[in-house]
Amino acid sequence: MVAGPDCIEVRVTTSSRVGADHLCVVIVRQRLAACAQVIAPISSTYWWGGEVQQAEEWLVLMKTTADRFDDLAACVRELHSYEVPEIVAVPIVQGTPDYLEWIRRETAPERGE
Repeated sequence: MVAGPDCIEVRVTTSSRVGADHLCVVIVRQRLAACAQVIAPISSTYWWGGEVQQAEEWLVLMKTTADRFDDLAACVRELHSYEVPEIVAVPIVQGTPDYLEWIRRETAPERGE
């Protein structure tokens, strides 16, 4: 295992499976993430509009590099139906060298732009 501080996992929730799948396809096609998985459904409880809300959501996990985060976040904002979508990144602290290199290679800007 090696450290992968430049690799991150970005988490986004959506209100529908269709929206989650669409987001995955667009993000991966644009090479903003090497891969994306949908976990669903999940039950979310949160504050919104001054009230506690509950909703069924779909969680999207995307593997990318820290350098691609701003472009990925901008794309999510453009496509997302929420006024304030959840777009958070967590560092990939360790991973196998070949997997981390695959993330770097597949999200290299020159590959998709």
